[in-house]
Amino acid sequence: MLALRKRLSAEDKDVSTSGDTFDTSLLDAVRRAQRRYGLNPSGIVSTQTLAALNVSATDRVRQIMANMERWRWLPQDLPRDRIQVNIAAAVLTVFDGDTPVQSMRAVTGRPGDETPMLSSTIHSIVINPPWNVPTSIATKELWPKEKANPGYLKRNGFKVIDGTRLQQQAGDQSALGRFKFDFANDYSVYLHDTPSRAKFASFSRLSSHGCVRLEKPGELADLLLKGDPAWTPESVDAAVAKGDTVRARLTKPVSVYLLYWTAFASGNGQMNFRADPYDWDGILASKIEARTARQTLAAR
Repeated sequence: MLALRKRLSAEDKDVSTSGDTFDTSLLDAVRRAQRRYGLNPSGIVSTQTLAALNVSATDRVRQIMANMERWRWLPQDLPRDRIQVNIAAAVLTVFDGDTPVQSMRAVTGRPGDETPMLSSTIHSIVINPPWNVPTSIATKELWPKEKANPGYLKRNGFKVIDGTRLQQQAGDQSALGRFKFDFANDYSVYLHDTPSRAKFASFSRLSSHGCVRLEKPGELADLLLKGDPAWTPESVDAAVAKGDTVRARLTKPVSVYLLYWTAFASGNGQMNFRADPYDWDGILASKIEARTARQTLAAR
């Protein structure tokens, strides 16, 4: 218990380093640590918790270094009204200046289907969107399901277009749910609703093919359309209920940033860490160290 207390106290000034029992104060400290690492705050010192606690200070410094480098890639002054998605933490936050005004859980790309880092502008919201299935997903996942279970595609609202492409019709079964938030990018990704809600209860939410699924897309739509007399919350609800596919263009397009933060400070300055699911931290840190070595050699 002393070793656990000592380790926790390195990041948490409220942890006492004396005591050899797992008392209430130590339980609370473990839960705080688990929240800092994005783990289930059960208070149980699980395998995941031990792994996070056993990351060396050197590795944490490299992690912070990689994240600081990513900050340098961003404009010095970010737009006042913006949406930020932390891909690694799978969380979306809407900002008014430096003040978060809305936050929700998200599901981001699993390793191998990474959600890309990018910046763009949300220009419209598609209500009751159909899903134009990417060829890779159709080939690897949907056509094999149809072969194994004839009629699968029809039962799930898919139709074949031009003899080759698959499209899932809008509705309760649609993989995009009732809302799709469009922004220009080279990766064909977007933010969207989903009928599959179970994953939002998980503390590990890297499960998509690269797009970002949202826990509360209706609330985000209402916020982005606020002040537009053509799209009051009531009219949005009516459009959803009617079922037709319609596009609501934003009178005030909103900047969106998909960012990969595995080390970040909370509002009170407390450092938080996440795993590096895409192995991007190590690659970037190695490049920074190599650059520093070259600069040091050149300066001699």
